Amino acid sequence: MDTSAMWPDAAPDRAAALAQYRSRASFYDLELALFEPIRQEAISQLALRRGDTVLDVGCGTGLSLGRLQQEVGPKGCVIGIEQCPEMLELAQRRVAQQGWTNVTLLCAPVEMAAIERMADAALFHFTHDILRSPEAVANVVAHLKPAAHVVAAGIQWAGPWAWPVNWLVLPVALHSTTSLEGLGSPWDKLAALLGPLDVQTRCLGAVYIASGVRGKLKALR
Repeated sequence: MDTSAMWPDAAPDRAAALAQYRSRASFYDLELALFEPIRQEAISQLALRRGDTVLDVGCGTGLSLGRLQQEVGPKGCVIGIEQCPEMLELAQRRVAQQGWTNVTLLCAPVEMAAIERMADAALFHFTHDILRSPEAVANVVAHLKPAAHVVAAGIQWAGPWAWPVNWLVLPVALHSTTSLEGLGSPWDKLAALLGPLDVQTRCLGAVYIASGVRGKLKALR
């Protein structure tokens, strides 16, 4: 399925994404329920340890926070980053209800987020627009310790041979992203800074889980 003629290589639109997620905040958890097994698998691949600091990049309503907080334990730290106030308000309610004292939430675009500590791991769960922003990816990688684990998961084009699958991917992408640019390999900007990633596919190739470790000598560009 070749979409290049219909959708040129337009960069993600941060303002449009903000409006999009503001309108989806109240039912976002229901939309993501189908992909919960992907979330759990992605978090497992982070290989978190007690006391770790982990970044939840584009944390949305905080669906990943509970598992992340459980993995790092009370001496660890979870930092969620989300630009949409309506989504983050729901995440804040979740944190307050659970009484998590080691979860910090930042309301800011990832490009501009003031991350005040170095992290042992980072999760990008269904955050296509963020992964396609070089500035956002660079800000996250700049705050990762050497040998930090990073996992990104989301939708992708399944390949030209799998056009029936891609016709299912298309409406999901149009609903949840502001650009189809890079949907063939959404993780490549991350890999350019982080180093080689192990990419696995799920859901007949429509979903990927890309994992890697920041190399000690990998320089930011």
